[in-house]
Amino acid sequence: MENMLSKINEAAAYIRGRLQTQPQIGLILGSGLGVMADEVTEATVIPYEQVPHFPVSTVEGHSGELVIGQLEGKTVLVMKGRFHYYEGYSMKEVVFPVYVMKKLGIETLLVTNAAGGMNRSFAAGDLMLITDHINNTGSNPLMGANISELGPRFPDMSQAYNRELRSIVAGQADELGIKLQQGVYVSISGPAYCTPAELSMMAGWGADAVGMSTVPEVTAANYSGMRVVGITCITDMAIGDELEPLTHEQVVRVAEQARPKFISLVKASVRSIPL
Repeated sequence: MENMLSKINEAAAYIRGRLQTQPQIGLILGSGLGVMADEVTEATVIPYEQVPHFPVSTVEGHSGELVIGQLEGKTVLVMKGRFHYYEGYSMKEVVFPVYVMKKLGIETLLVTNAAGGMNRSFAAGDLMLITDHINNTGSNPLMGANISELGPRFPDMSQAYNRELRSIVAGQADELGIKLQQGVYVSISGPAYCTPAELSMMAGWGADAVGMSTVPEVTAANYSGMRVVGITCITDMAIGDELEPLTHEQVVRVAEQARPKFISLVKASVRSIPL
């Protein structure tokens, strides 16, 4: 436990030593959405490999940099690329950056991802506000001895995605004229895409979108007492009885096509989030 805390402290101390101002909002950017970091001004860019104890992104569309600077009047820390359980990292390694954000004083986290749409009213290219999630990874980042300095043994998850922040994002989408779906995100371990039977099963659970990320980070953020809001880019339709072959390149391509409205919505949301 002490080793984990010391690693968090060392990583946070290194990042703090590179900063001029206190980060206020953390952003985690998913597949094909890293270009959002280019909107940050007065930016300090820190490659992951320079941060003590940070994992390194290995997936196309995840470039692997921290970008810290100004976005819509707020100081943000942006993860340009995330870590995934399927890359071989432990769940604790996947969520390590969340604990570092908390140590840096960040209390609000905005997460994004690319996912398959399971709700038949969705279409590829839609954005979805995450209202709740289902953990179908087979693991949890909080397993093992609890570190009381980070959070409680049994953290509440009744508002995993903060209602106030969700209302703000939905309101900004309305003002921008962006169609914003809402729904439940289910996370799988990956890296294989789902079979038709698996998709039908998860749709029966009430899931609206399926992906391979986000739930571990959101769990750790709630455990640490952070407020969380999440936006998904629906990159393909994952309907069990209508499933078509899919590649990661297709996922990234659709995410890139949806970037302009995604960037507009994230910027407006950051501007409107109270600190």
